Amino acid sequence: MAPSQALLLRRGPVCRSCLLAFAKGVPPTQRRNISTGWLRKTAEAEEDWKHRAQEIKDGKRPDFWDMLESRGYVKDTAGSRETIRELMRTKRIGAYVGVDPTASSLHVGHLLPLMPLFWMYMHGYGAFTLLGGSTVKIGDPTDRVKDRDPIGKADLAMNVTKMHYQMKKLWLNVEAQARRFEYQKEWAWKRGLVNNNTWWNSAPMLDVLRRVGKAMRIGPMLSRDTVKRKMTEGDGVSFAEFSYPIMQGWDWWMLFSKQKVQMQIGGSDQYGNIITGIEIVKAARDSEPSPELRMPANNPLDDPVGFTVPLLTDSSGAKFGKSSGNAVWLDLYMTSAFDLYGYFVRRPDADVENLLKLFTFLPMETIEKVMAEQMEDPSKRIAQHRLAYEVLALVHGEDAAKDAKQQHEMMYSKRLGSTLSVTNDPSEQYAEPSGPTTANNAPRVDMTLPESLIMGKSIGRIMFAAGLASSAKEGHRLATQQAAYVGGMPGRGAGAGQAMDPSQLTWNPIKLWFPQETQRYLIDGKLLILRKGKHNVRVIEMVSDETYAQSRQTYPGQPYTGRMRGLYDHMKALKAGQATSADVRKALSEAEKDDEPDTADALKFPKEKRPEQTKLEIQLEDLLKEVESKEAESKSKEGASF
Repeated sequence: MAPSQALLLRRGPVCRSCLLAFAKGVPPTQRRNISTGWLRKTAEAEEDWKHRAQEIKDGKRPDFWDMLESRGYVKDTAGSRETIRELMRTKRIGAYVGVDPTASSLHVGHLLPLMPLFWMYMHGYGAFTLLGGSTVKIGDPTDRVKDRDPIGKADLAMNVTKMHYQMKKLWLNVEAQARRFEYQKEWAWKRGLVNNNTWWNSAPMLDVLRRVGKAMRIGPMLSRDTVKRKMTEGDGVSFAEFSYPIMQGWDWWMLFSKQKVQMQIGGSDQYGNIITGIEIVKAARDSEPSPELRMPANNPLDDPVGFTVPLLTDSSGAKFGKSSGNAVWLDLYMTSAFDLYGYFVRRPDADVENLLKLFTFLPMETIEKVMAEQMEDPSKRIAQHRLAYEVLALVHGEDAAKDAKQQHEMMYSKRLGSTLSVTNDPSEQYAEPSGPTTANNAPRVDMTLPESLIMGKSIGRIMFAAGLASSAKEGHRLATQQAAYVGGMPGRGAGAGQAMDPSQLTWNPIKLWFPQETQRYLIDGKLLILRKGKHNVRVIEMVSDETYAQSRQTYPGQPYTGRMRGLYDHMKALKAGQATSADVRKALSEAEKDDEPDTADALKFPKEKRPEQTKLEIQLEDLLKEVESKEAESKSKEGASF
């Protein structure tokens, strides 16, 4: 019996597309069941959008596209401004911003194209951030005269993991900002974080070329200024680089066809790639082989569109987002919250109003009031402090913004009369917070650990050393209960573990395994990725024991390095006469200095000590006094003999 006939004999209705697929001998793709509740909510959302569109037309509600333009987000458009305005008025379209993980962190420059995307989300449009796990392997040749250096597997895995969690953190803070500014979240609000490796790992290049390759002409691509410049001034354009815009365009098509993403937003240098992407999306849409799956193309409002944000420079002509030639990162441990706040406080008066429009969710009326206060006394830098606070609240959360503001007030307070800063003990960067771990208070992600630990100890001890467990015993319990995760290929059973694809973050539950099995999960032979809970992640680089010793770092549970061990050794040396009291006091003083903040004027907070350590310190002090007394008696006798 033919498959289609067998399908007809089953109970229940069969949709037309499934029948056609079976008739062609191709099994239909699995689909989720659509409930009547979902259909009802969808219909209500469409009616609400029509009502909103009519209010905009009647002048009762401001036009969203006009708001984007008034705040300065729009530089060049792919598609006429009138078409985009009408499209955004009448349709709840989706938009996306793509970022290739070429570094281990986003920087301030990435925020500019993301801000209009965040605004769109708050106003009910679909909003997606795309992480280029596959395209980064090729590298965008735009505005470059030399090829990008190839990125190693370990570096790629590090970058993908850290950027993934940075974007998740940004989206959670966008949700918090929407609540803060009293945007009422609706059922139809939709956002997503996707990795293009999801489809490039399964998309045959033959299918891509068949669908869109014939529509692409070499002439227009060769005429692009970027290509001309690289061919005449640089080292030429490789076929891989030439294919980059096609890959980026196919990314857009995947989002267009599955998530109704009609708009791409890019940096000021991405206009050429957006234009190429529009051609590719149209070609893929028009070449759909199944008539029942072909998307409408009879109306200009069905076509993809896009726009670029302006290139920002300060009043001195320096590129925005650079500090002393270095990028201002959004990673808390690459650019601290204090330094990020300070960067925005230092913005010139001539730039601050524009930056408030671009990098905050403040209404225009509020910005006008802030600028009026600024004009009354520019020396107070009221506008700059408001700008810095709003950016910190978006990037690191309101608690971090309040702390950074307080630190700056303390630092520059005339009452204090001195420069103050707060520094953290590096060992505390990996400590779990006292309360629940969230995206904004999660410990530092990247760290190094020695080879002898990774390759020779149990996974429970590794989790303890990485700060994911309070003890090796708890690490063992987490592994037994499969309550923690390792970056690995999904669906692998015990004993068949395999490291994850470096370009896409995937997880496997951690299980108890022999120490030698840990190497199965090492990416490029040196990178191990672990997670406990939603936000507590470690990207661990394995280094040689010699390199780790030279770094003067220690990890929890490291043999012979604990404070208690040091105290015991000092007592043993004193009792055996192998050290003088002066030697021990000097060693204790140096140990205390190592525990202190680096900055001389830093605020110092007492460390909590275990009762056992306090008891041992008292015993050592008593022993030191006893030895010092004996040393004094010995000196006195020697003096008397002379």
